[in-house]
Parts: sequence; structure tokens; C-alpha cells
Amino acid sequence: MILEIRKIGDPILKVRAKKVEKIDEKVKKLINDMIETMKFSNGVGLAAPQVGESLRIIVVDYEEKPMAFINPEILEREGESIEYEGCLSVPGIEVPVKRAQSIVFKAQDINGRVKKYRAKGLFSRVIQHEIDHLDGVLIVDKAVEEPLQVEK
Repeated sequence: MILEIRKIGDPILKVRAKKVEKIDEKVKKLINDMIETMKFSNGVGLAAPQVGESLRIIVVDYEEKPMAFINPEILEREGESIEYEGCLSVPGIEVPVKRAQSIVFKAQDINGRVKKYRAKGLFSRVIQHEIDHLDGVLIVDKAVEEPLQVEK
């Protein structure tokens, strides 16, 4: 099911999301709906607060393979780069954001297993962007200079 993407100004986007305590059928359905919504919206990542659920869940479409990460947490950061980013919740602009070039993070998979991941490049940037959503942080909060208007 395609879910409504919350836009800048919606209070849920500014709140720290709650830890997922139990991965049940409701959580699995939310993850599937988030993946469908992300693909429908031509996004590369989506966080549960963006679809109105204050839960620490993100989905990422990496190399045409959708992945879900539950309760993700960054353990290590390395390097820095500034790149323009867009966001489904902040349509029509892109802003330059400084992020780590590579990260190590841990998260639960859909079966509840905790795994460690190493991410670099675009994958690293998307994970950091989506985890920001779980902490109530938007790209406009992290912009290092003025936004760039983009045609949508």
C-alpha cells in the first residue's frame, strides 16, 4: 500500500522516533508498505516518521535491492564530504550537507537479528540521512549553505 509522505512542517518529522521493541506482522507490513512507497516516489531511502509512524525503521533501495534496517545505530564514522541532498519530505530543494564518507552501523533485520554493516559513498550518505529522520533532523537543519531550487 502506498503511504502518504509527511512534508516539512509536520510535527512528527521533528520528534525522536521510538525504538521498535517487537518485530511483529504490523511492523513487517509497515516495512513492505514503506518499500512500496519509496519505490513509487522514486526515493532511495525512507524513514518511518516520513510516513507518520514514530518508529526507528528505515528502508533503503541500494543497487536495486530494497533493504530494511530496524533500530539502526551508527558505531563509527570516517572521512567527510559535502554533497547536495534532496528529500521526499522537503520537495523542490536540494541542500549541501556534510556527512561522513563511510560508516559502520548496526541494525536488526526483519527477523530480529542484529547485524553490523559497513557503508561508503551514496549508501553511507542515505543511511545517515534516514537515521537523521529518526532523530527528528531534516536536511534543512544540516544545510551548510543556501538550498538549490530544483524542478520536480
